[in-house]
Amino acid sequence: MALLLGRNLARSTGTAYGHIASALIVLLLGLLTISPLRVFAQEDQLNRVHVPPPPPKPEPDAPPLLQGEDAMNARHNERIRVDVNLVLVPLIVTDPMDRLVTGLEKQNFFVYENNKLQNIKTFSQEDAPVSIGIIFDLSGSMANKVIRARDSILQFMHTANPQDEFFVIGFNDRPELIEDFTSNPQDVEARLTMVHAEHRTALLDAIYFGLNKMKQAKYDRRAILIVSDGGDNRSRYTENEVRATVRESNVQIYSIGIFDPYAATTEERLGPMLLNDISGETGGRLFRVDDIAEMGDIAEKISAELRNEYVLGFNPDDLRKDGKWRKLKVKLVPPPGLPLLTVHARTGYYAPLQ
Repeated sequence: MALLLGRNLARSTGTAYGHIASALIVLLLGLLTISPLRVFAQEDQLNRVHVPPPPPKPEPDAPPLLQGEDAMNARHNERIRVDVNLVLVPLIVTDPMDRLVTGLEKQNFFVYENNKLQNIKTFSQEDAPVSIGIIFDLSGSMANKVIRARDSILQFMHTANPQDEFFVIGFNDRPELIEDFTSNPQDVEARLTMVHAEHRTALLDAIYFGLNKMKQAKYDRRAILIVSDGGDNRSRYTENEVRATVRESNVQIYSIGIFDPYAATTEERLGPMLLNDISGETGGRLFRVDDIAEMGDIAEKISAELRNEYVLGFNPDDLRKDGKWRKLKVKLVPPPGLPLLTVHARTGYYAPLQ
């Protein structure tokens, strides 16, 4: 309509004045259509603590550097940065009530490698897609818990990022792939309706199998969720072998443990310690289940943590490619007024060999 009015003015007042009038009308109508309001979805404040961000900084004149997947799709006039030495450290922060803390800034974090402070190059908190492996205990001791456990897995998947991909491994005497990588929870649901619990527990073999399967993952962010009720009593792989593979994998491990406080065997009594150590070392966590009715809520909480991770990136000062284990420590200085906060991050990584 603005263009039509301008043309009419051009015919009546002359070409130059008509074009000027047309431009002014287009500008006026454009301003009238801009809405100053935005609507934001409200977060669940009972399970989340958000730190308000500082005022936004002025945009730089130069376009931002594109990295990762964005760089792969860059146009010819966009700048990209490729950094093969960048170490990424995903982490979550919780308060004394075990609630997620979001909204922290880069200046609140300090990263140390082998006790030496590193310069944080990249910082983000975004709901980026994750490749997730689910390791589901189907041993005989899970017979009266398998339905609740299955439902919690499905709840976890339905509350995940829609772009996440999943595979599912079930295990008893040995691990078996139940469902290959898929982004459709219905695919997994159809498979899990047919499972049943029997025989013994090859937990370590299942973890090893899951970590190797994760090498086929599509995304750089990778996690494993273990749902089990006890220790290992059947595996071929040893605990030391699995721990070494966990350290090499760069995969976060979360565990839902349905433990029997009156376990009769040594393996069952050591199960909680094994899952707690493996999970904590990777930046994940072990959640103990006291009431199996709470399993769905726990699974949903784990899903929320994966969707609200901070990711820190740094270029290590030590550039030697010696394949050695390097300890990581993330320290947090929270903004004034916040209580003592806890950082959950992986404890180290292996340097490359070449």
